[in-house]
Amino acid sequence: MRRKLHEPTVCPGCGAVFSAGRWQWIARPDGARERQCGACRRSAEKMPAGYLHIDGPFAAEHWTELLQLLRSREEQARTAHPMQRIMSIDTDGGATVITTTDVHLARNLGSALKSAYRGSLDLKYSPDAQLVRAHWRR
Repeated sequence: MRRKLHEPTVCPGCGAVFSAGRWQWIARPDGARERQCGACRRSAEKMPAGYLHIDGPFAAEHWTELLQLLRSREEQARTAHPMQRIMSIDTDGGATVITTTDVHLARNLGSALKSAYRGSLDLKYSPDAQLVRAHWRR
C-alpha cells in the first residue's frame, strides 16, 4: 500500500518538490524530506509507462526535425508536469523507440507527430491503462 508523501518532499535525483499534493518545479523548501519521485524511480528501474515506436521512410528522411519537435514537446510537458519525461531514444535499423515515464507523454508525442506530419498513429493501452504503446509511421 502506498502512503501519501509528507509535504514538502524533494526528489534527490531531479530536484522536483512534492507540495500541495503534486510534484512541482519550485525552490527546495527548508526542512523538506527526500524521496525519489515516480519519474526518477521509473527511469532507475527501467520501467517505462509509455512506448512510442516511429518508423517509415519519411521518419528516416526527416529524423532531425522530428526529433526537434519531440524534444520541444517533451520540454513543454516536463515544465508543466515534472513526472512527464523521455527516458530513452533507441534506434535500431530504420525504427526508433522512445520510452517515457508517463502514459500521457507517449500519447501526446505520437499525436504531435500525426498533427505536424500526418501519417498513422495507433494507440494500445494495457487493460489497467498504466501502459501505452503508440506507433507512428509515415
